[in-house]
Amino acid sequence: MSMPGRQFDHSGLEILSHTDCHRLLRSVPVGRLVFTQGALPAVRLVNFLVADGAILFRTSDGDKLRAAQRGDVVAFEVDEIDQDRHLGWTVTAIGHLSVADTEEDPPLGEALPLRPWAPHHDGHLIRLEIESLQGRRLLAWAQRLHDN
Repeated sequence: MSMPGRQFDHSGLEILSHTDCHRLLRSVPVGRLVFTQGALPAVRLVNFLVADGAILFRTSDGDKLRAAQRGDVVAFEVDEIDQDRHLGWTVTAIGHLSVADTEEDPPLGEALPLRPWAPHHDGHLIRLEIESLQGRRLLAWAQRLHDN
């Protein structure tokens, strides 16, 4: 049975709706922050949460904090893959980083259920305002052929 409104890109991947992208983004606890470090791309895993149209994560002093202080444009990617069945999806958010002002809004920093996984102290709350959100899903061959 074909699902109305389903769209595919040139390679046969399903183009996810904005609603599906938001739902999938919230469904995983860890994502990849892609930013610039010394004029080269850098990728770091971060645990995060989504609130008010933004991705929030904590970090210590370092490259991620400096990128946020500069207001860098970054990408943030989450995915889920089933290697045995060759299925999966990926969602990418793009936007500007900033350091959240928890002094101006103390409950923001205290109320978030966001705890560090790394052994260092994550003292800074970083905000990625989502300006673009896109996703793709790899479907089973039979489902792709039927829906196209």
